Amino acid sequence: MQDDIKRFSCAAKPVHTKWYLHPLTYLLSAPDLVRHKCEIRKSGTENLKPPYLLLCNHNAFLDFKVATKATWPASANYVVAIDGFIGREKLLRNVGCIGKRKFTNDPSVVLNLRRVVKNGDVAVVYPEARYSLCGTTAVLPSGLGQLCRFLNVPVVTLICHGHHINSPFWNLHDRGVSPTEAEFRLLLTPEQISQLEPDEINRKIAEAFQYDDYAWQKEKDIRVTYPKRAEGLHKVLYQCPHCGTEFRMKSSGIRLYCGACGMGWTYEENGELRAEDGKTGFSHIPDWYEWERENVRREVAAGTYSSGTLDVSVESLPNARHFIPIGRGTMVHDMNGFTVRTTDAEGNTYEMVKDVPSLYSCHIEYEYLGKHGDCVDLNTLTDTWYVYPEGSDFSVTKMALATEELYFRYMRDRGTPCAPGLA
Repeated sequence: MQDDIKRFSCAAKPVHTKWYLHPLTYLLSAPDLVRHKCEIRKSGTENLKPPYLLLCNHNAFLDFKVATKATWPASANYVVAIDGFIGREKLLRNVGCIGKRKFTNDPSVVLNLRRVVKNGDVAVVYPEARYSLCGTTAVLPSGLGQLCRFLNVPVVTLICHGHHINSPFWNLHDRGVSPTEAEFRLLLTPEQISQLEPDEINRKIAEAFQYDDYAWQKEKDIRVTYPKRAEGLHKVLYQCPHCGTEFRMKSSGIRLYCGACGMGWTYEENGELRAEDGKTGFSHIPDWYEWERENVRREVAAGTYSSGTLDVSVESLPNARHFIPIGRGTMVHDMNGFTVRTTDAEGNTYEMVKDVPSLYSCHIEYEYLGKHGDCVDLNTLTDTWYVYPEGSDFSVTKMALATEELYFRYMRDRGTPCAPGLA
């Protein structure tokens, strides 16, 4: 069925932002920047001129608006995942966006970034490749150092603070957090890059990308009074630290609680968790998340990690027009990676296999588009599958953690362990 479908082109050359759209990008960003009183602190970038490579952290859509202000009036080209192009490909091409499928090694994207800097523009990359799940740094790809050497332009970082607190990935409601902050910093000059090995560049980028929005919230004494501020938090904190049960955590209003043992926590206005009865355990949300990672790491080390066989429905995104249902089937995520098989209404069968070496992390969604439920997003260079498990005995967060830990183990077994924060 899909053999004759036109595929999205990630090789399409980026264009300089159309003159009539360039001021519009700033005008559309301005209201939110004013409402959130965004403060951008510059370090070494006061007189910076393009071309340069801008590496940004990623917590919410507000990130793009801050980047627009930080780079203005320069023309910038953003690397954007294919799902961002749905129904608006022409518009995004005209503002200079570069298409990419998440967590794939696509040489055409690197070549397009070189075209951007040769055009004298700003090449904007969000190397975490997804919104942070809990307001802390996600895994960065180890190819960044080589990219910096290849482009041979200044490397600049834009690290935003407060965007996850304002609109966390697990509940995108805007909480009106104000003020927010961002650091616009010259990290490396071309001269410095030429004297460093790619691994050394990687380490400097990883150090620059260390952030924790919950620690920032506490330091700045930011209060969030939104009455449903805990709703969705159980998507990230899927395992109860009191009884150890997985996939039974729930949330409502300002409460997070375990459906197995009944233990409950209040999500305070300052971003901390407080047990309703007994010892709190993890008051800092990222600590709870990292505890879950440690548990997954133990399963991987023991060779026992497996999601089991999950019933799924799958939608394909071969281009930016719309999703195409490709049937129901099964997914297994285990020590070998992901295996998804489906059959559509016409009897056509499809298979997606992503083994451990091919995937250092994966993209997930919670309640995608508000109606489809949680999903795992798996990509090849020519297709994107949104895989929706059914039932309740799973967590896409655990699958994301396991994908990373499986890759880390694979690299260690090869004798090339990943540096902290890198894959």
